[in-house]
Amino acid sequence: MSEPMSVKQSVKDGAASGEDRADVSRSVGGSRAFALLLVVTGVAGLWAAWIITLDKFELLKDPNFQPGCSINPVVACGSIMKSEQAEAFGFPNPMLGLAAYAVVIGVGMSLLAGARFPRWYWLTFNAGTLFGVGFCTWLQFQSLYRINALCLWCCLAWVATILMFWYVTSFNIRNGFLPAPRWTKTFFEDFTWALPVMHVGVIAVLIFTRWGADLWA
Repeated sequence: MSEPMSVKQSVKDGAASGEDRADVSRSVGGSRAFALLLVVTGVAGLWAAWIITLDKFELLKDPNFQPGCSINPVVACGSIMKSEQAEAFGFPNPMLGLAAYAVVIGVGMSLLAGARFPRWYWLTFNAGTLFGVGFCTWLQFQSLYRINALCLWCCLAWVATILMFWYVTSFNIRNGFLPAPRWTKTFFEDFTWALPVMHVGVIAVLIFTRWGADLWA
């Protein structure tokens, strides 16, 4: 009895490894809704990065320049732009956004055209959005508790990055590119929207807890 069971297990293991190889080699495209989400969030992030870049150039020419989104001492884009955190990598942060969000738009447009990408591509893309949401989280902390000011254009970029991160992660989990238990896949099939909503909600609560009525003063 042991030999047949051993053979049966070997066949099962062989089938599993074959499925893994097929999973690695297959190419997958996204739905129209997913593609449009990438395009819209990419455009929103690119727009925010472009406006901040233009204001940064004006600020470099005139230290007294006041960006249009500097409404009060709390909502003050100028204070953000003048901070050390605004050049985390030795150059203005929005310049990184100009490149990154353009890539997101490119991926979304490719999907709309019917493109299909392999597992390594989707995982690389997911890693990029993970870096983006991690960097945004660091900037959120710096904005709220170190710089003590808020930039509305930055907030737009944060929301766009959070949306693209959760939906790309959901895409990879549902397609088996990221290992996850079955209940996780089931959850993402129906409730992907809940995670970015909660994520943005937590940030909103932190902002209102930090400043409250001062936001509108």
